[in-house]
Amino acid sequence: MPDTQTYRVHARGEEASHGHAVDAVSFEDAAVAFVELWHPPVDADNEVSLIVRETESGVEHCFRIDLGSGEAAPCQ
Repeated sequence: MPDTQTYRVHARGEEASHGHAVDAVSFEDAAVAFVELWHPPVDADNEVSLIVRETESGVEHCFRIDLGSGEAAPCQ
């Protein structure tokens, strides 16, 4: 079983200080958990854009999550 990491997640376009800590096994899992717990702003395409940063390494990724299908993809 993969190790759990702590990630800081916030909606793209918002200050990082508006984010939350999420414990998850991957960047994608942290993004989905954030959506389920904090319901970030949804755009006209029924998608949310999130910045996910691993707290230990500082590595960041941006994801767009389609709330209809649940699919996550990198931001463009």
